[in-house]
Amino acid sequence: MTSHQPPLWRRAGAELLGTGVLVMIVVGSGIAAQQLSPNDVGLQLLQNSTATVFGLTVLILVLGPVSGAHFNPVVSLADWILHRRNGTGLSLPELGTYVLAQTVGGISGSVVANAMFEVGTSISAKDRAGTGHLIGEIVATAGLVLLIFALAATRRSALAAPAVGAYIGAAYWFTSSTSFANPAVTVGRIFSDTFAGIAPASVPGFVIAQLVGAAVGTGLLLALFPAADRVHPDVVAPQGTQAARS
Repeated sequence: MTSHQPPLWRRAGAELLGTGVLVMIVVGSGIAAQQLSPNDVGLQLLQNSTATVFGLTVLILVLGPVSGAHFNPVVSLADWILHRRNGTGLSLPELGTYVLAQTVGGISGSVVANAMFEVGTSISAKDRAGTGHLIGEIVATAGLVLLIFALAATRRSALAAPAVGAYIGAAYWFTSSTSFANPAVTVGRIFSDTFAGIAPASVPGFVIAQLVGAAVGTGLLLALFPAADRVHPDVVAPQGTQAARS
């Protein structure tokens, strides 16, 4: 941990809260969309994606200065892999803490969203295990990792909130999987048998595809920006006193 960063417990709390609210937005807007437009799946997806774009952008703006606004185990993993040699990224214990906080947050967000809409928490039966879905997750995750770390490598992390929100909103539509691109969100969405849910049997394939996508995105990053692993990471947003000065 570098000196300007908040203590780990605060960063972990921000990751838990951010991932929880992100899943709450995804699941809650999915439930609302189902109720408001029961006979139009396209409109449901538009409502769901629009809420996610705006909600994710706000979460990055609010919590980025505390934890970097990862909200995603593959982003935290890529941060550790890219910067472990120069010690500017997450340490291995910090990586484990982030991933645990993100996963607990994802599950909690789903449970709260269910409670708000009084649908009850139950295991999703929505199968998403098709080959096209897995390819979609590879593409979505690769693009997300490339975007986030390219912004960091070129010192444009201040643009992360609108850029990441815009990318996820677009990926809802151009990927067959509707762009989960996040293992913690994927696990959280098991616990809502609604529009946004995913069956447990589909989760291992999704997580593997997301890890493959993260590897592809990291490879593309280093090919396009060879010095990316030597630039101090502000992932996804500037943190601590550095953020306060900028």
